[in-house]
Amino acid sequence: MISSKLKILIVDDDTTILHCLSKIFQRKGYCVTTAERGREAIEKIGALKYDVALVDLMLPDMEGDKLFPLINQVSPETVKIMLTGNIELEDSIEGVDAFILKPVPPEKLLNIIESKLSLKPKRKKQN
Repeated sequence: MISSKLKILIVDDDTTILHCLSKIFQRKGYCVTTAERGREAIEKIGALKYDVALVDLMLPDMEGDKLFPLINQVSPETVKIMLTGNIELEDSIEGVDAFILKPVPPEKLLNIIESKLSLKPKRKKQN
């Protein structure tokens, strides 16, 4: 079971997706933060370390994969997941823990995240 302390950043320009994923993760005990643009995500990444970053590839102001080097600098233990409609990109993006093809059933997404989290070193508790 997921601890209520886990933090997830969801980055997607589709507000419907943000709303739906937020509700799903909140019900599972995550502390959810959302961003609709890459620049907004950069600000949030700089302010808080996340356990999971779920990032859409196509954002209005940048490609989502440009966020992963920054996440790696700030918090290398963060599980980084790329949401994409293009499966051919899997080999061309470095630093990603998982690629998830849209659309994805919520339970499958949760299972992938839980699996990836179980492989990461445990983070010390933050205040």
